Amino acid sequence: MKKKSLNVKKITPDNFDFRKILKDKKIFEIYKKFEKNLNSLNSIKKAGVSVSGGPDSMALSFLLNCYKFVGNKKIKLYFYLVDHGLRKESSNEAKLVKEQLRLKKIDLKILKWKGKKPLSNLQSIARQKRYELIFNQCIKDGIKTVFTGHHQDDLYETFFSRLLRGSGTEGLSSFAEFEKNFLCKDKIIKVVRPLLNIDKINLVYTSNSVFNFYVEDPTNEFEKFQRSRLRKLIADLKKQGLDFKKLNLSINNLASTNKAMNEIVKKSISTNVIFKQNKFLIGPNFFLFPDEIVFRSLSDLIKKLNKRAYPPRGRKIVNLINQVKNNNFIKATLGGIIIKKIHNSVVLEQEKTKKR
Repeated sequence: MKKKSLNVKKITPDNFDFRKILKDKKIFEIYKKFEKNLNSLNSIKKAGVSVSGGPDSMALSFLLNCYKFVGNKKIKLYFYLVDHGLRKESSNEAKLVKEQLRLKKIDLKILKWKGKKPLSNLQSIARQKRYELIFNQCIKDGIKTVFTGHHQDDLYETFFSRLLRGSGTEGLSSFAEFEKNFLCKDKIIKVVRPLLNIDKINLVYTSNSVFNFYVEDPTNEFEKFQRSRLRKLIADLKKQGLDFKKLNLSINNLASTNKAMNEIVKKSISTNVIFKQNKFLIGPNFFLFPDEIVFRSLSDLIKKLNKRAYPPRGRKIVNLINQVKNNNFIKATLGGIIIKKIHNSVVLEQEKTKKR
């Protein structure tokens, strides 16, 4: 584990002044860009903040407090850090982050991932668990909006990662959305990414200037993780002069196309699906739309029924669609949902849990 300047000078809440730090021209410019991003949102009175201890989320914590106190915004902020417990150092790191934020008038709540940890697909499952724990805490605290520290470099990494997976327009562009809704326990949680147009270099500078501290996750250097390899590839591409402004333009164009397709999905569902007695009744015309529209529509319906933040994996849904289109199809189960054909219609309903 690599930490930045843990012998940090003690700054008490009484003498900490946001305006003094904003006299730094570079940080002031970063803050004004951040402020402009948040001013585009509707008024938010209460919000959660996802903190990891990395330079992105530490900078986010500072910028949000500037927005609140310097910008005189009436917003109540709740800061959450998920201790995954995947490394023996994680608990101590979480406490260090909590202490550093406390010195800046920021109260951090640590959420622990309890129980057995998976042996495979660890990064993906850990990410989903982080969202799950934070969303559940937000529901308890009556919060409908969560700020995350995803930044411009994350956007590029996600784009290339999904490009290598063969993702469609939704996968390639959805991360570029400034705000996105997730479903958790019948509640809509809006995730806002106000740092997407700010690069990591500027966030590291902000974190070092404000806290003289951040935690660097050692797994970021592990070559076995695809994201680590992509991070190094993108750094090399920058050195080689890749025009990231044009890449941004391509991602934004994909996002525009994705938005149009989502409108078609809404129309398909509204005209071909009936919700009755906790079941979705799907008419035959539903499966006559282009494959991508059918895929998105069915994913959305399954996610709504099983009340999870994420639908089943894409290839499983594609296989299910192919089964349903087969004349011999009768019944299948996916993601806790029973899918069965009755005459020319398809019925989706929750799988009943067996009582012990």
